[in-house]
Amino acid sequence: MKLIIAIVHDDDVRNLIDDLTREEFRVTKLATTGGFLKAGNTTLLAGVEDNRVDEAIEIIKNNCETRSQTITSPTPMAGTAGVFIPYPIEVRVGGATVFVIDIEKYMKL
Repeated sequence: MKLIIAIVHDDDVRNLIDDLTREEFRVTKLATTGGFLKAGNTTLLAGVEDNRVDEAIEIIKNNCETRSQTITSPTPMAGTAGVFIPYPIEVRVGGATVFVIDIEKYMKL
């Protein structure tokens, strides 16, 4: 058994959960926040049989596309006491960060 940890953009999570549960994967959803953009994202936890890991990853890949988004530059945490003028920057958002971890023991009580 494996534990899949998938960190996905909030815009992608609803369809992803629908597709995973349709294929009978059990998913736990955690609301999390990214560090760089300080934007909401979602962390999904799924216990998956070894022979279904590739299937689950393919579903994640099909639902989590990267795309460009224009944001204003983040304010500096520390700096000079002058005026800060934010400017637009283009960043890549979406996609998924996926970890697959071996599970030593699994119990459903």
